[in-house]
Amino acid sequence: MEHPTWHKIHSEFRLNDIPDSFENLSQIGEDLVEKGKPFQKSIGDFLLDWASGETTIKVHTSGSTGRPKTIVLKKEHMVNSALATGEYFGLKPKQKVLLCLPCTGIAGKMMLVRAMVLGLQLDYVEPSSTPLANTKKTYDFVAMVPLQVQNSLSDLFRVKKLIIGGAPVDPVLRSQLAKLQVEAYETYGMTETITHIAVKRIAEDSTNYFETLPSVSVSQDDRDCLVIDAPKISEEKVVTNDLVELENDTEFKWLGRYDSIINSGGIKLVPEKIENKLSSLIKQRFFVAGTPDETLGQQLVLVVEGEPINEQELLQDIKSLKDISKYEVPKKVYFVKLFKETSTNKVNRKKTLQQVI
Repeated sequence: MEHPTWHKIHSEFRLNDIPDSFENLSQIGEDLVEKGKPFQKSIGDFLLDWASGETTIKVHTSGSTGRPKTIVLKKEHMVNSALATGEYFGLKPKQKVLLCLPCTGIAGKMMLVRAMVLGLQLDYVEPSSTPLANTKKTYDFVAMVPLQVQNSLSDLFRVKKLIIGGAPVDPVLRSQLAKLQVEAYETYGMTETITHIAVKRIAEDSTNYFETLPSVSVSQDDRDCLVIDAPKISEEKVVTNDLVELENDTEFKWLGRYDSIINSGGIKLVPEKIENKLSSLIKQRFFVAGTPDETLGQQLVLVVEGEPINEQELLQDIKSLKDISKYEVPKKVYFVKLFKETSTNKVNRKKTLQQVI
């Protein structure tokens, strides 16, 4: 009887320079769980799950856009996702890749799956905001979140292809990346779609539209939210809460979250659109949100990470931005020393906001 697809680990797969095979996974996983640091234990746990006879794996969502939940994914679908990524980015056996994301989330797990399925030589480092600081190697393919990218700009000459997920790439970072040699892509995806199903090249002449991976098509529902049809990774269509503008069934522009719309005095405000405009002015991490207001229903507030600065001066600078409307100017600014984060290093807006209201 033929082994399931996930048992067929490519012969060129290396984990921290050690040749690997399916037969070794359980032992390596056990060693990492028993002797490793917390981040290594999560890698070991996943290897043990992958080596088990189960056809599915349980994955926890980050909780950055809603309540954390557990999702059951088919290993077959995870393999298909890895193959699609390999095809789109032209990944070849023996290429060197880096895992610098927590293996507790889908993004970290899928870097391991891609390495096993495609025969990549994968190094892992402890997840941090400066993932390239403790390695001098050059990598063919790396996945990071925007904060890691921002802190690694001077080292990205050692990365050939970079995918960025977990949060939108702001215009300032986009402009910085476009001037570098690294081939960088913003990705769109979620746990339910087994990481990215669409990517957008970051370059001087790049488009604002995401392009879907092979065998993925998109449409909209009556809310103008994205609907994903990806039969190789999900048996049902995935209906999202992401507002989009469609170019065709394989290209779309992301506008923001339907469930984050702020209704302020009857005016509907999309936080992501406002944040995009403010990113040219505010250099540290920030977000906008709606807080209860007796008159307006919700009032727009700005939450900034770091030490407080002059609030009135900041608001005046915001009002001076050319493309900002009077409704998009925050009514109040809150400063938080450190943002609360999810287990996968995304900003937890709800918990951060709870610290100041």
